[in-house]
Amino acid sequence: MYRAIRECSMEKGYGIDEACDILHASRSAYYKWVSGKWSPRIMQNEMIAKEVEKIHMESPDKGYRRINDELRHNHHIHANDKRILRICRKRDVKSTIRYRNMGCTRRAKNPQHTAENLLDRQFHADRPNEKWLTDVTEFKYWDGDRTQKLYLSAILDLYDRRIVAHVISERNDNLLVFKTFDKAVEANPDAHPLFHSDRGFQYTNRTFHYKLEKAGITQSMSRVALHRQRAYGGVLGDIET
Repeated sequence: MYRAIRECSMEKGYGIDEACDILHASRSAYYKWVSGKWSPRIMQNEMIAKEVEKIHMESPDKGYRRINDELRHNHHIHANDKRILRICRKRDVKSTIRYRNMGCTRRAKNPQHTAENLLDRQFHADRPNEKWLTDVTEFKYWDGDRTQKLYLSAILDLYDRRIVAHVISERNDNLLVFKTFDKAVEANPDAHPLFHSDRGFQYTNRTFHYKLEKAGITQSMSRVALHRQRAYGGVLGDIET
């Protein structure tokens, strides 16, 4: 773009200000480029930042992870989440949606089965059905003067953050998680992803581990930690780091 501005100015007689306006470029950025003060990395960040701002204008509810998903799938721009987060912070791009901590899985007192943390905070997947994440989220609503609860069990694909399967129930029990997993396998019979969860009692259940083994799916669990961190942009609630 900056080369085009320079060529228009030198060969066609356009003024620099006019050429910058036509191409929606910053004049100060152009002069920095001409002076050689901008590295290729900075130039690339500027290009990414423009696309980030366009996506934010069209979908202000998207956080940096969902913005990066769109950059990768629709614009063929490949960058890690940390880089996009830095650009968003610099351009003051923030999602208009804020999520509350509503994770409700309870750690098993006497787990029947535990697994290593094979995911190890690598929240990136190169293909569909490579990594699945799961959790149970609690919702409260009023029925007259009584507070009622609903529980959402969901499985998310890290590749594009689609919901692979979900089940809603009035009970937070093993059956809720088992049904969710069965739906996911039924819809994706050839999938053999890494399946990551916290150490909730449903996921450490021996029957659930058998279901994973039968489907040829590798189990991964978060390490025991003193704090919890929301990892999935509010979609599934909280999973321990």
